[in-house]
Amino acid sequence: MKDPYAALGLARTASEDEIKKAYRRLAKKLHPDVNPGNRSNDQQFRDITAAYELLSDPAKRQRFDRGEIDAAGNERAFRPQGGRTHRGPGGAAFSFDEIISEILGRGRREAEERVGDTNLALRLGFVEAALGGKRRVTLTDGRAVEIAVPAGIDSGQTLRLKGQGSPAQRGVPAGDLYLDIEVEPHAFFQRKERDIHIELPVTLTEAVLGATVTVPTIHGSVAVKVPRGSNSGSTLRLKGKGIAGGEGKHGDQYVKLRVVLPDPPDQELTGFVERWGVKHPYDVRGKLGS
Repeated sequence: MKDPYAALGLARTASEDEIKKAYRRLAKKLHPDVNPGNRSNDQQFRDITAAYELLSDPAKRQRFDRGEIDAAGNERAFRPQGGRTHRGPGGAAFSFDEIISEILGRGRREAEERVGDTNLALRLGFVEAALGGKRRVTLTDGRAVEIAVPAGIDSGQTLRLKGQGSPAQRGVPAGDLYLDIEVEPHAFFQRKERDIHIELPVTLTEAVLGATVTVPTIHGSVAVKVPRGSNSGSTLRLKGKGIAGGEGKHGDQYVKLRVVLPDPPDQELTGFVERWGVKHPYDVRGKLGS
């Protein structure tokens, strides 16, 4: 861990009150519950917590300032004039080889702990990711676990399952499992933040005369009224039919209408439009300057 003062953004002359305030401010921002699945924030939170634990203890802080312990609270080795190496005041002497052995051993232990963490890709359906819920996941070692999928999770985010990683060596506890999320695209839903967008085909009759039509949403189908005289590109808003957000709020669903003519063309309709068009010309490209 880096210097605890730097981790908390403090000067070495910081008071106890300043240390407490700095930690509270950063903890609110970096706490894992506020940033689920963000591994970078998890590490920062661990760093500031370790820094606070050291600096909030007057005895440990004084020893750190004197150079007797490092940022992790470990004793620093130093060599007095007698040429022997001691571990702090009153500590037992030991040789340089023992120091090297301890450092190498610590490096192995840290490597073993890192081995315990596991990454696994998890593909979710569009609606499944939008609504959230329970999901059974089979791990690389064959175990099946049930996980909670948060509503609104998106591709690129990560779910952390504490203690579900691969067991490390030498009795080190199992690490964590990180599920890298990939959300499958949907046939007609598109997501923009917490809102859902869909293009809805409507008949010429429905567009001209208006109608009540059935529209799919991630929460189930709903009846929607198409106003008389609707054009292609007209957009209807379905409030609260999007993805759940904070404080129980939901995004919206936006329904963009697309008028579709009969296929194959209807001869009676074609004949009517030929007669009607001669008597009722109108300009639809005037805004393009053509």
